[in-house]
Amino acid sequence: MEEAALKTHRLTMENREKLSLSGVLDVYSFDEHQVLLSTGAGELSIHGKDLHVNRLQLEQGEVEVEGKIDSFQYSEGGMKHQKEGPWLARLFR
Repeated sequence: MEEAALKTHRLTMENREKLSLSGVLDVYSFDEHQVLLSTGAGELSIHGKDLHVNRLQLEQGEVEVEGKIDSFQYSEGGMKHQKEGPWLARLFR
């Protein structure tokens, strides 16, 4: 798919239980409490409980996340590098 098409970003949430995303450029990390990814609209952090990435098709720029979604937040950039420290700290607890 063309790079311009991947930059168009859409987020659809159903009942705080399912997020369908398009325009996803990369997935940095995910676990049952947090999903960190890059979209055409900026970096996106999804927080919740029992989160699962059910569909991951980066070639098409599509991701589907299910679980109890508490919040999501966009930022302009640099999230990947800012989150590496805490992610590694959680890994070695």
